[in-house]
Parts: sequence; C-alpha cells; structure tokens
Amino acid sequence: MTSGHDRRCGARTLAVTGNSLLASLLVGSIGMGLFVYGKRQRRAPHLAIGVVLMVFPYLVPGVALMFVIAAALIGLLWLLSYLGL
Repeated sequence: MTSGHDRRCGARTLAVTGNSLLASLLVGSIGMGLFVYGKRQRRAPHLAIGVVLMVFPYLVPGVALMFVIAAALIGLLWLLSYLGL
C-alpha cells in the first residue's frame, strides 16, 4: 500500500518536459563539441566552457533560463578568445 506521505521530506521533484530535454540535448551537444575541441587544441577556455555547458542543464529548471545562461557562457568564450586567452 502506498500513502500520500511516501515522498521524502524536502525532496524536490523536477518536471521534465520534451522542451527541456531537447534544450538540454542541444546545449550539452554544443558543450561536448567545445570540450573535444579544447582538449585537442589544448585550449583551456574552450575545455572549461564545454564542461560547464554539459553539466549546468541538469541544474536549471527552465528552458529560457538555460538558453540565457548558455548564450552568456558562449559570449564569455568569445570574449576570452578575442582577448587571446
């Protein structure tokens, strides 16, 4: 028998939608590409941003916020590349 009190105290449930799965796949794929490029070319900024792009979609609840953070990280990567790092 199950009761309504089966949930653990303080546990968060994450509503996974089709849109969030596709957005995570897109952002994670871009991160994987940057990670592989950074590893082969020995470029630390590409490697680091690639890892962050692969990991952070698991922590963000909304699709719009996910795209905003991804755009900011890619902009940061562009700035770092422009500065020659």
